[in-house]
Amino acid sequence: MYRLSKIRTTEESGMGMVEQEGGGDSAPGAEAPWRWGEDRWRALAAQVGAGRGLPLRTWPDGASVAVAISFDVDDETAAFCQNVTSPGYITQGHYGARVGIPRILDLLAVFGVRATFFVPVVSALLHERGIGRIQSAGHELGLHGWIHERCGDLNQGEEYELAESSLHALRRITGSTPTGMRTPWWDYTEHTLPIARGLGLSYDSSLMADDEPYELLHQHEPTGLVEIPVSWIRDDAPYFPDDPAARQAMAPRQVLQIWKDEFDGARDVGGLFQLTLHPHVIGHRSRLLVLRELLVHITARAGVWFATHEEIARHTHHTLVQQRGAP
Repeated sequence: MYRLSKIRTTEESGMGMVEQEGGGDSAPGAEAPWRWGEDRWRALAAQVGAGRGLPLRTWPDGASVAVAISFDVDDETAAFCQNVTSPGYITQGHYGARVGIPRILDLLAVFGVRATFFVPVVSALLHERGIGRIQSAGHELGLHGWIHERCGDLNQGEEYELAESSLHALRRITGSTPTGMRTPWWDYTEHTLPIARGLGLSYDSSLMADDEPYELLHQHEPTGLVEIPVSWIRDDAPYFPDDPAARQAMAPRQVLQIWKDEFDGARDVGGLFQLTLHPHVIGHRSRLLVLRELLVHITARAGVWFATHEEIARHTHHTLVQQRGAP
């Protein structure tokens, strides 16, 4: 077993050798990571693992690439979850529901694209009419927490209660049962995966162990739950921060080139291009133009399968089950 019991720091400037017996803890009372025993870091790495991945070039009807576009409908919960009550900040959430969603739905309709919308319950309750429009247009609705809370701020009981309440509430609002989830902030705890399994979900879309869909492992054991991985590269928020004190990090057309390259790379290998957007972020004119031009770029290519996250998960699960049963 590998374990460091003592750390020695040598100053190359000739000031001598200094022994450190402690310090550097990330939280009061926490053990420094370099003092962890092998059993601990192995257990942490195995809490949620990546199992078998979907083979490349195995999309329905011989498609060359799969495209799964998603929107996190945070609206006012982007402020509420951080205990921010300033009307100025909250109106950014109003923008997502009032302007972003209608523009996005109109654009998707032009290209005949169905997408997945992950919705916090509070957003759904505040804007039931908008959620109805999303559903009526044939898009998928998935779980995204109660009020965009961080799982890491909750104990096990609270996390389970909020997840279960969110499932029941979204089912009451929409009349259908969500089959997948995206955790707010893409935050995960050791309890999140068992909770998702307990709720009977078929997929998650919060983790980043691959570019392609794969089966989630819990402590090395296959779960049957499909992960549709996300990435900060394919997310609008890092490029266009919604923090009032932050400046836009990149010009929209610079971001367009990144996403074009990501799609082209997925198509080259016969993989998945997954994109995460936010109505209150991407919904602005200059940024929505980027999404329009990206869809023009994608639809100009042959062999593209546009799918909801649920459809990607169903295809992945079916393919992996077939492979498992093959001799």
